[in-house]
Amino acid sequence: MQATPRIHHITAIVRDPQINLDFYRGVLGMRLVKQTVNFDSSSVYHFYYGDEAARPGFILTFFPYPTARSGERGGGQVGRIAFRIPQGSLSYWQERLNKHGINWSMDTMLGQKAIFFDDPDNLALAFIEVEEEAESNALLGFAGTVLHSVQPQDTFTLLHKDFGLELLQETEGSYLLQTVGEEAHLIEISKTVHPLGRITVGTVHHIAWSVPDDVAHLAAHRYFAQQGQEVTDIRDRKYFKAFYFREAGRILFEVATDTPGFTIDESIEELGQNLKLPVQYEAQRAAFEADLPVIELKEFTDDFL
Repeated sequence: MQATPRIHHITAIVRDPQINLDFYRGVLGMRLVKQTVNFDSSSVYHFYYGDEAARPGFILTFFPYPTARSGERGGGQVGRIAFRIPQGSLSYWQERLNKHGINWSMDTMLGQKAIFFDDPDNLALAFIEVEEEAESNALLGFAGTVLHSVQPQDTFTLLHKDFGLELLQETEGSYLLQTVGEEAHLIEISKTVHPLGRITVGTVHHIAWSVPDDVAHLAAHRYFAQQGQEVTDIRDRKYFKAFYFREAGRILFEVATDTPGFTIDESIEELGQNLKLPVQYEAQRAAFEADLPVIELKEFTDDFL
């Protein structure tokens, strides 16, 4: 199969939808690019955040389960998620986190200096300053993430040999890989094997890898099935096609198409403003809107200068 160019999206589980909206829109300044429901559990919102263009490669999504218990970080999970921030913006983001009462610390991630912090549901996040100038201090995209595999060698082989990620460095403690697209997402696989975690509030549900279109997607589905992976059927997520498998390290992988994208049912200007439902749920729209928690898309005017 052809090498995956980037992370397509990362999906995590949180508790309160309003707190989630306020943090990722108001504190991190991400754009809500799609407001829909979990197609497999339709009584739950599915929020997609990204940049102004809603481009694949910088999509972070959430399932808010208001009554769910907190998760436990551990093996079989995607760990801390790092965002790229522009050159010279490190102090800006430190001050911004202070302003919002968010504890942070300096550490190292993906071989670079990073600001570590957690979101309101204890999802582990980071900022990594890169040598890239920008007109504002806004997030530039994903830097990458850490994978906590219970079989690190197998997970490394899968990503390197099958997904086509380039090996940048191997140390006693980890493998560091990079996707081949222009985003150059960094993926660190820890060689430390932790007990399996519990995937619920405050943890990542899955990581999705990008393929360009339906043709490449079908080829990837056939390829992984032939490799002995227990792949799901191909599922239409409206904004992309997807299939899933849990790799040997117990991390849930998704393979998703870049097409047709998030403007298939609303214009670029309207993205995220209204609840969008898959066709099979439209007849029950009134019931969905009555059952889902009430949310407010507050106005945030910070320009990140």
